Amino acid sequence: MSQKQSLFARIASGSLVIQIVIAIIAGVALSSISPDSAKSVGILGSLFVGALKAVAPVLVFFLVTASIANQKKGANTNMRPIINMYLFGTLAAAITAVGLSFLFPVTLTLVTNSSSANPPEGIGEVLNTLLFKMVDNPINALMTGNFIGILVWALGLGFALHHASDTTKQVVQDISNGVSKIVAFVIRLAPLGIFGLVANTFAETGTEALAGYSHLLAVLLASMLIIALVVNPLIVFVKTKKNPYPLVFTCLRESGVTAFFTRSSAANIPVNMELCKRLKLHKDTYSVSIPLGATINMAGAAITITVLTLAAVHTLGIQVDIATALLLSVVAAISACGASGVAGGSLLLIPLACNLFGVSNDVAMQVVAVGFIIGVVQDSAETALNSSTDVVFTAAACQAAEAKGVSHGIVKSVRKDVA
Repeated sequence: MSQKQSLFARIASGSLVIQIVIAIIAGVALSSISPDSAKSVGILGSLFVGALKAVAPVLVFFLVTASIANQKKGANTNMRPIINMYLFGTLAAAITAVGLSFLFPVTLTLVTNSSSANPPEGIGEVLNTLLFKMVDNPINALMTGNFIGILVWALGLGFALHHASDTTKQVVQDISNGVSKIVAFVIRLAPLGIFGLVANTFAETGTEALAGYSHLLAVLLASMLIIALVVNPLIVFVKTKKNPYPLVFTCLRESGVTAFFTRSSAANIPVNMELCKRLKLHKDTYSVSIPLGATINMAGAAITITVLTLAAVHTLGIQVDIATALLLSVVAAISACGASGVAGGSLLLIPLACNLFGVSNDVAMQVVAVGFIIGVVQDSAETALNSSTDVVFTAAACQAAEAKGVSHGIVKSVRKDVA
């Protein structure tokens, strides 16, 4: 019995990243050897994603409430620079996608079966949806995973409890700590969950369906790689004035890999918060910035909207000038920030962008259908970029603030010694 406990203890304390890599290899191998068995173990992946989605809203609500309620007066949470990086990064992603789409124009063989979903008719509808998400019933927000509504209620309750008794604040903090322990347990199950997800995905889709859209996927993935490995590191370097790649690679490895296979920013919120904790970031900062980033930090979505829209434009032979292309970048960035408030995510915002070029809804929805076909790769890469960038920018802001604080402390010390 002690040997079994020792084995479990070693597994629990082992490197989660190594275990996930082993799970990915095992999942691919099983799908190749026995597709039927691979599909049957897909339930492990569904249970893992379901558990993350179930715990994420509760975690965000209590963590944000406890952080705000127990926040010391005058504390700096660095939210302004993080939001600025979120918005700038999303716009930069759209501009990058425009550039690559012009350098390597994509034309599509449009499919006949368009999606039956209804896309938003304009940015006003997207923003209107987000506003109503903010005033959603808190119970309904928790049940449906409406993180905008959860954030609003958690912030409001946190500020209200800021003046409560220390005992009340401690109760809220204890609940937050308890939920965090449940999250830590769920995350330790990631290797099993990812094994099931990988095995099932490869068994069901293979690569045949994606071969016909290799050019489109190449432009999409190249744009996302440029943002992840060039633009984001540049933003971090400007902010922190030090080598950004150790942080970037850590976030891609420990957040991006999980997000790639779960394909859900909401499900990856607990993973990101656990990573922020290991990076020793300020809890009052990441408890708000991570769920907020899952809503408005949408570089991957901006790339998807831009590339697929310009693919439709090039397919129809429509000429695009630079001014319109820049306008598309702005529209894609704004739309991407509202993607979580629209059923269907970024793909259903493509018709909105297509309207800039007079592309009919019938054609635009055929492009959306193409998006669903390549969604196995596109949505996975998009989520990995979006989610890992949340931690990258949060960590950059915290490190910059820490360096600034140390610098100010040294200056004050020198001045004191001179005096």
